[in-house]
Amino acid sequence: MTASLSLVQVLGGLSYASTLFLMAAGLTLIFGVTRIVNFAHGSFFMLGALFTAHWVTNWFPAWGESAGMYLLAMVMGAAVAALVGGLAEVLLLRRMVGVPELYQLVATFGLTLALHDAMRFSFGNGEVFAPRFPGLKGAVDLGGELFPVYQLVLMLLGPLVWLGLHLLLTRTLFGQRLRAATQDREMLGALGVNPKPLMLGAVMLGCGLAGLAGALQMPREPAHLQMDMAMIVETFVVVVTGGLGSIGGAFAAAVLIGLVHALGIAWLPQATLVLVFLTMALVLVFRPQGLAGRAGTPDAGAREPAQVFRGLHLSTPATALAVITLLALAAWAWAGGPYWQTLALDAMVLVLFGISLQAMMGLAGLVSFGHAAYFALGAYGAALSHLHWGASLPVAAAVGMAAAATLAALFGAAVVRSAGVYLAMLSLALAQVVWAAASQWVALTGGDNGLIGLRLVTAEGQGAFYLGLVALTLACLWLLRRLALSVQGAALQALRDAPLRAQASGLPVNALKYRVFVLSAALAGLAGALFAAHKGAVFPSAAGVAMSVDALLVVLLGGVHQWWGAVTGGLLLSYLSAELGRELSYWRGLLGLAIMLIMVAAPSGLLSLPRRLRQLRVQSKVAP
Repeated sequence: MTASLSLVQVLGGLSYASTLFLMAAGLTLIFGVTRIVNFAHGSFFMLGALFTAHWVTNWFPAWGESAGMYLLAMVMGAAVAALVGGLAEVLLLRRMVGVPELYQLVATFGLTLALHDAMRFSFGNGEVFAPRFPGLKGAVDLGGELFPVYQLVLMLLGPLVWLGLHLLLTRTLFGQRLRAATQDREMLGALGVNPKPLMLGAVMLGCGLAGLAGALQMPREPAHLQMDMAMIVETFVVVVTGGLGSIGGAFAAAVLIGLVHALGIAWLPQATLVLVFLTMALVLVFRPQGLAGRAGTPDAGAREPAQVFRGLHLSTPATALAVITLLALAAWAWAGGPYWQTLALDAMVLVLFGISLQAMMGLAGLVSFGHAAYFALGAYGAALSHLHWGASLPVAAAVGMAAAATLAALFGAAVVRSAGVYLAMLSLALAQVVWAAASQWVALTGGDNGLIGLRLVTAEGQGAFYLGLVALTLACLWLLRRLALSVQGAALQALRDAPLRAQASGLPVNALKYRVFVLSAALAGLAGALFAAHKGAVFPSAAGVAMSVDALLVVLLGGVHQWWGAVTGGLLLSYLSAELGRELSYWRGLLGLAIMLIMVAAPSGLLSLPRRLRQLRVQSKVAP
């Protein structure tokens, strides 16, 4: 590899780093003032890109022939993103202030779904190829290698934005108040400064930066409706690697990740994504708070107040009624024919997956945004053991559980050192590594073609499989109850609610977290194995972000601290996804609106809604 080629790689990495920094700086600004981790940040990137691309390509093509007008279209794309961000702040984000960050992530994921369908309705499904930027279409010669002039200009934009943000935050009254709000928003309010305009300004500025980052990509790549998820994942990597709330840390992390990304494309193109996430994981293992995060505050978001599992002490008649209701629904679905049988099987697998996540989230407070890693390992373990060894369903399920538990046992050392958003992003990194391996290790996993033709469940055994899955769901619910009421469950809840006090009391905090984490992964592996048996095939999507989000939705829709929360969430999500998808073209947007409403009205889950309504009635009677 020649020196000139290395220089081109480095410059390409720095150019990409500018885009990452624009995204990360906007996300950091929003988090710093609102303490909200905005999962929808990638949607504003996509909005800026789509608006700019359509403006200069389809609506006003003449603008694409003038540098000044093209630049104005980019600024307009950023402005549209800022305005939509301001609307989202007023309608959603300010209602999520003070809510634990996991609920914020799920609420803003609902916003992602709503914005995605809104943009699909407004801009269509197709890709849009914008013209090259006038006056910057050429390339410079660097020792015999050509480097695009536009990317060179883009590379210089990152430091300029950093300088501009630094001056804004240090030399203006607005910036000083933003910094004060970051440190102590309540104290700022006590001094007579209304924090709401500051929050609105920070969100609009952050979303505007995201929209500008998307607009600036148009001369380089086409605009399409998959840009949001691809960009938000790497933006989270940058923000978490740099340290939540640190603009300087985000800049350093953007440069680091940009270089790793560029060099990975040149040297290990099939492992580029793995290298990016491994870089983040290595940083967080040695510095759990990120490169420039504050030591001792790895969990910068709101901490949920002490919680107990609801419904564990239900009376015998109430518990029996719940079990009978579940059995009646299962019987009704079986009698309804193949469609309802398939939907019921999907729902029960999703419930098991949700219970696996609920065990570690509800009891130990361990947040996972990549639980699909263990689900996928269970699915692939079961599929491979069946295809290569002829394993039956029980043996294949055991292999899948063992594969998931083994990975969790190896990954657990990092888990016990992290918390909150940092742990969520570490788990996301692991899931993305598993997804990349499943996509690219074609000889073992079949790549995107997957592993198909599984015969773990025959037509004759379908009824027994159905009954077994119903029984397993009830058994896992019972085990969750037993664990929550046990001495170990009480210790887990103590370290969840007061980790420092639990450690001072002599509880083996790390060992307890490690055990429940491995147990949760093994159950997720079992759910994945049953998923493979039910579907008869496994694809890399089993390890995708969408699968991890499904597990979170199942738990949070029903209630993470509700005994029957995963059952309620799993049944509801399966039914809504299937029925809305069959009847409506824009069902994901409606699902996103429903998720946002639930997170605002009942952040502790639908099962907590009656209790919340009773509390509101009591408060209204007491109030003068």
